[in-house]
Amino acid sequence: MYNINIVTIFPEAFPGILDISVLSRAREKGIWKLSITDIKKFAGNKNSIDDTPFGGGPGMIMKADTLQKAYESALQSFNCDNIDDIEKVILTPSGITLNQKTIEGFSKKKGMILICGRYEGVDERFIEFNNLKRVSIGNYVISGGEAAAVVLSESVIRLLPHVLGNSDSKKIESFNNGLLEYPQYTKPRVWQNMAVPEILLSGNHKKVSDWRVKKSIEITKSRLKK
Repeated sequence: MYNINIVTIFPEAFPGILDISVLSRAREKGIWKLSITDIKKFAGNKNSIDDTPFGGGPGMIMKADTLQKAYESALQSFNCDNIDDIEKVILTPSGITLNQKTIEGFSKKKGMILICGRYEGVDERFIEFNNLKRVSIGNYVISGGEAAAVVLSESVIRLLPHVLGNSDSKKIESFNNGLLEYPQYTKPRVWQNMAVPEILLSGNHKKVSDWRVKKSIEITKSRLKK
């Protein structure tokens, strides 16, 4: 079973959309497990989660000592002899940008601990002391790591064995070969005076495959220019 433990001050944010469709069914089958560690439970009082930054500046910084207690508690939820079998991640805009190769690597582990930052950031010493992997879901800022944790979790879960109904669907998705996916069409054959490309109706599998590769390359090149 793949174990995900999300460390957050907002446990009510989960499971959210991680509990719908194929993700929910996979969880019910015991393919993966979700645990939530509430940082607030490790705070001695309401003022011990965050404090003002040394050197001045706006906002508040999440405290290393409180985070460490929550993190160590989260580690205990893993029945794992080797801590290296678990990905230890902090979601932050300053991290490496999440991509399919990274996701595939995470899916081969036994689980993940995801630390959700809030406020103006997290005490750097906590990140360095625990050798956390910094991960970003894009070059923009959101209010905290919770939404990013959902994105990362879903992307990993769907790669786990037996989660998707059609195992071939993972092989032909966007980014699996470094290319974006080709356009898809279904019935009706004509909609709003727009027809499905004739080659897709030809029944010639080789030509269809070649057309799809060509379109994937074209789409990928056009997106890279933007």
